[in-house]
Amino acid sequence: MKNFLDRFVPEGFKPFEGSGAYKNKKRKLIKEKATSQGFKTLKSVADMFDKLGISDGMTLSFHHHLRNGDFVLNMVAEEIKRRNLKNIKLAPSSIFPNNKILVELIEKGNVTDIYTDYVNGPVAEAISRGKLKGMCVMHTHGGRPMAIESGDLHIDVAILAVPAVDKCGNGSGVEGSGACGSLGYAESDLKYADKVVFVTDTLIDKAENAQLDGKYVDYVLKVDAIGDPNGIVSGTTKITKDPVGLKIARNTVKLLEEIGLIKDGLSMQTGAGGTSLAVAHYVRSRMIEKGIKGSFASGGITGYFTDMLDEGLLNELYDVQCFDLKAVQSISRNKNHHAISGSRYANAFDDNIVDKLDFVILGATEIDLNFNVNVTTDSHGMLMGGSGGHSDTAHGAKVTVITTNLVKSRLPIIKEKVTTVTTPGEDVDVVVTERGIAINPRRTDLLEKVKNSRLPIVTIEELLETAHSITGLPDKLVLSDKPVGVVVYRDGTVIDTIYKVK
Repeated sequence: MKNFLDRFVPEGFKPFEGSGAYKNKKRKLIKEKATSQGFKTLKSVADMFDKLGISDGMTLSFHHHLRNGDFVLNMVAEEIKRRNLKNIKLAPSSIFPNNKILVELIEKGNVTDIYTDYVNGPVAEAISRGKLKGMCVMHTHGGRPMAIESGDLHIDVAILAVPAVDKCGNGSGVEGSGACGSLGYAESDLKYADKVVFVTDTLIDKAENAQLDGKYVDYVLKVDAIGDPNGIVSGTTKITKDPVGLKIARNTVKLLEEIGLIKDGLSMQTGAGGTSLAVAHYVRSRMIEKGIKGSFASGGITGYFTDMLDEGLLNELYDVQCFDLKAVQSISRNKNHHAISGSRYANAFDDNIVDKLDFVILGATEIDLNFNVNVTTDSHGMLMGGSGGHSDTAHGAKVTVITTNLVKSRLPIIKEKVTTVTTPGEDVDVVVTERGIAINPRRTDLLEKVKNSRLPIVTIEELLETAHSITGLPDKLVLSDKPVGVVVYRDGTVIDTIYKVK
């Protein structure tokens, strides 16, 4: 990974060892137990703390498949608060607005460090304001399992919400009242944490669609409800009706055709936002018109892609998390809709799916003249997201396309320099806006393919000038010099620092 920016790692922060050490350091699965050993049951969250000896300074991990409907992280946070434990490190794969109880624990020093791929809502604001005594380490969805499997991120206890657990301890995401579909982000925690607890509201005799192997489970805790599955819905999950968004989507698909990616056997990933789904819609239309059948779509799966699977337009779906309830239903019935682990999805050192993508459609909060993309902080420097699979897919796909309005909320999306680098410009190929399409000069092959097209091809500098002609020059953002977090690339390299908002 190139040192492409003059950013620095905070003093006293020990970076992960990164890609050079990974292959030699990958841990053995010392946790694997004979199936006959089975698991023990727990009476309550308090009993879990007692039996597992959860105490000051431990690292506890969680997954986020119930997203803003999850109850389990909050249950554990309440017990940390009740016991007034200190210096706890939390490693949830993502944090959402419903986890606001963590703000109080951060302020009181109960929680001092957070390792996550995405953070939004009150917790993000608390971190941005410098309330976390330690650091917020922002992984990617592929970098997180890499860190866990290598031992860089050591987990004392993994506390995993599981919609249904059978008599052998096997866990299913598609059975039970809290069914949320794929449980991909829990699999590395399951296999590599020192101790594993399944928290469920549904006990069954035999899981027909088990994704999590019971041989790694130490304890099972039955609760009234693990969460509200309606909270898993991500983004709009509906195609935009905005004329600007539709124009961007149409031009994106025209570009994909010009460069030869609307072809038989195509593989793709898009997000769940309105413009991204519009791109998928127009790709689908062209596939039907041309009699094309795609190989697969991957990532967080929506009902739009399950419809394409059912229509025979795609051979397979590789699903690391379900973005709506239609996808949950599909994964339980369609044998070609595969639940995969976070490692299989995007771990740079695994046989991953993202490296097989023809194209990926991604969004942006900011893009700069070097094609660096920010989806971690907003234009005021406030934490509001994180990479998730952004930089994983951007690196892996043959062509990475960023789709965005040129101006949002009267602010230019193109900047001279982004506030925070989430995805480095060397992984970004094209930016499509309603005012033009900029292709990264490094991709001379793409520039050659579109040189005779009617597409509105411009330079990234021209997009910046156009944006400034609409908004005027924005005020320069001034942040403090206190680091509150770091951005970690998919191979473990620290690529940027997040600073406290003044």
